[in-house]
Amino acid sequence: MNLKLEITGEPRRLVVVEADKPRPFDDSPTAWMGGGNCRDYPPVTFFPSDGVGVERARAICKACPVADKCLEYALTERIEHGVWGGTSERERRRILKRRRALHV
Repeated sequence: MNLKLEITGEPRRLVVVEADKPRPFDDSPTAWMGGGNCRDYPPVTFFPSDGVGVERARAICKACPVADKCLEYALTERIEHGVWGGTSERERRRILKRRRALHV
């Protein structure tokens, strides 16, 4: 949890409040990551070792506002491990194979 101290009005009191999460630079090629649902979960959630873990990660990705960008990033960068954009490693390999077949 990211906390900060804040001084309130009269009488002055010191209050602990949760700070905003740091935001990436807007001009960064990965700035979209700051809007992902995954930011609220530990990274290990998206690198599961079994099918149950993959389904759990997919459920988080399902309602994610940047899932399409995430998937395209993983495909472009050829990321082999983990769940990206709601897809497993195997699913991303299939997508890449289909795309290659279309461009031949």
